[in-house]
Amino acid sequence: MTQDALFRWTLRIYYEDTDAGGIVYYANYLKYFERARTEWLRQVGINQVEMALEYQAMFVVKSTAVDYHLPAQLDDELQITTTVEKLGRASLVFVQEAWRNDQCLVSARFKVGCVDAQSVRPCAIPKTVLKAVQQNISPLLLN
Repeated sequence: MTQDALFRWTLRIYYEDTDAGGIVYYANYLKYFERARTEWLRQVGINQVEMALEYQAMFVVKSTAVDYHLPAQLDDELQITTTVEKLGRASLVFVQEAWRNDQCLVSARFKVGCVDAQSVRPCAIPKTVLKAVQQNISPLLLN
């Protein structure tokens, strides 16, 4: 992973994010990671609504693996990092982490597939979308 391929998105932890113990409820990290992937797509010029309308294609999560290292708490400011680890013809693998200052709280890997918006069957990533992704990932993934 090259530093320039790393996307950062900041969020604040609110009361609604926490459980009875005052720590972030574990499933909320999936929401944070989803939002960060969406913001990464926006940054590289991909609007998911337009992608579905123009190309009849959309991204869906196929699988995920999450490791919880340390808890986040009320009012923490987190940096969610996102990078593409692997790019295929019809899928991407994202590596994402939630950081508080210099502590990695949660790390995750998501396999995201491209599917036909009507049939929800796998399809190739549209060429224009693929090109936008290729321009914003580590050059090592293109070899």
